[in-house]
Amino acid sequence: MKTVYFTATSVDGFIADRDDSLAWLFQFGDAGLGEAASFMEGVGAVAMGATTYQWLLDNEVRPGTGEAKPWPYQVPCWVFTSRSLTVVPGADVRFVQGDVRPVHAEMAAAAGGKDVWLVGGGELVGQFHDHGLLDEMTVSIASVTLGAGAPLLPRAIAFPPLRLIKVKQEGEAFVHLTYAVATKDRVATG
Repeated sequence: MKTVYFTATSVDGFIADRDDSLAWLFQFGDAGLGEAASFMEGVGAVAMGATTYQWLLDNEVRPGTGEAKPWPYQVPCWVFTSRSLTVVPGADVRFVQGDVRPVHAEMAAAAGGKDVWLVGGGELVGQFHDHGLLDEMTVSIASVTLGAGAPLLPRAIAFPPLRLIKVKQEGEAFVHLTYAVATKDRVATG
């Protein structure tokens, strides 16, 4: 079991533009989704922040509208939030707050040996990293620059550095980079 940050980013390191839009990513349609599909097969639990959850509600799930879609994940999902959010009927979504460490233990147990996927955002992923709980990052780099927006990961990870363990090109628009994350207390192995 690994705890993995799997996300898409622009070449200049933003996961959303300055308006919190992902239109820049959706212009590619299904291009680049091959790596995501194989990744999802190994996921047993999901975690995200309130902004990511609200974005999913507003732009994908759209509960209570004529365009409503089902919750996209079949595995349990933890949403880190300090505010009250809409509950998606039938979805296994658990709202939590505070320290990520005890919640990570719950997620790992629920994942049943599969990976825990940190969907985002970057600040939440940074908290997992700060506590030595981030094992791997897969960054799908799309062939755009945004100039500003939500950063990939608002943390300095330099000592020890990330260790590149896999590179895969997908079509003309994406490259997927997978990094092992080491902490000062442990050295990641690939």
